[in-house]
Amino acid sequence: MPPSTTPPAKTPSIKDVARLAQVSVGTVSNVLNGRGFVRNEVRQRVEAAIDSLGYVPNPTAQALRRGVSPLVGVAVYDLTNPFFMEAASGMERRLAADGCVMALSSTKSSPTTEATLLRALMGQAVRGILLTPSDPELSAAREVVQRGIPVVLFDSPAQPEDMSSISVDDRTGASLAIQHLMSLGHTNIMFFNGPASIRQAQDRLHGAEDALGAALAMQAHRSSGDEPAPQLHTLNLPAFTAEAGRTTMRALLEKEGIPTPVAQDNASLPGRPTTPPALPDSFPTAFFCANDLIAFGAMTMLRDAGIRVPDDVSIVGFDDIAIAAQMSVPLTTVRQPMEELGWAAADLLLGDKTGKPRIQHLKFFPTLVTRASTAAPRHTS
Repeated sequence: MPPSTTPPAKTPSIKDVARLAQVSVGTVSNVLNGRGFVRNEVRQRVEAAIDSLGYVPNPTAQALRRGVSPLVGVAVYDLTNPFFMEAASGMERRLAADGCVMALSSTKSSPTTEATLLRALMGQAVRGILLTPSDPELSAAREVVQRGIPVVLFDSPAQPEDMSSISVDDRTGASLAIQHLMSLGHTNIMFFNGPASIRQAQDRLHGAEDALGAALAMQAHRSSGDEPAPQLHTLNLPAFTAEAGRTTMRALLEKEGIPTPVAQDNASLPGRPTTPPALPDSFPTAFFCANDLIAFGAMTMLRDAGIRVPDDVSIVGFDDIAIAAQMSVPLTTVRQPMEELGWAAADLLLGDKTGKPRIQHLKFFPTLVTRASTAAPRHTS
């Protein structure tokens, strides 16, 4: 049987409803939106026409006519990072309370991708945009604001006059992590940081250096001369991922001549060493990782090499994502209030009772959560 050549049925429009009900398009709109006075007999004719035609209102078109859209764009660095997903959960709860719908996308930390995405969201009649900015100049974000669409900068300390912002004090958080390790007696600390171009990595490095500088100044003031000076060694990883943490830890172990298991031709990994390998005195006694994912990768590589956490090496993460407390060795980490951050960012965007967004710049402060992955340093000669 040859395929049918009958064209698909046309989706009924509001004009079709008005024509069938013998009223104006404005009257149909008033019935749909519950506005204005419409006689009961006319309302019944409109409702009957809607049922007869199977007309379904277009929410985007309605939003454009009313000047208010239920759609809110959310653009973050990375959809695979639990930090952003947990924050997005808070955003979604706040947006849903006002009947809004969230459109979540990733910029992949690229200013070019960010600009393309923001321009696409402008074409979707969005009510506003929550953005983790990749472009320090905020060029595309300013273009959005100039079009009358509010923007709230999420996880960003920038304080422009025409956009609200919300952030966590990354510098303080990193300082807390290094202070904790030094308080346990660690003086040989390695910092697995994220990409040097990322603002969060820069701030966390400054915070780690703050803690180190304060410790050195205090030691100089005591001037005992018989205690080792704390040292901080930093490596910038290519990404804030578990794979980056695992790969970097493997390279560090191999540099010290410590065997690391590698699967060959899809075979399973060889068994873990039954006896922990001897670590040279030069190998760090503690690692601070710029996020929990990096810490997870580093910990799994240490485990597979037979190195114990925290007996041989201590690990501190950053974020306190949900799984951090559920690891076989629960992770000491710097906690960011992710859901609270997301909720507050969406609340700033939605504005006050008049619906007018308010320009504010909020900063949250992290806390250290101490778990089983940190202890006093291993004995060195």
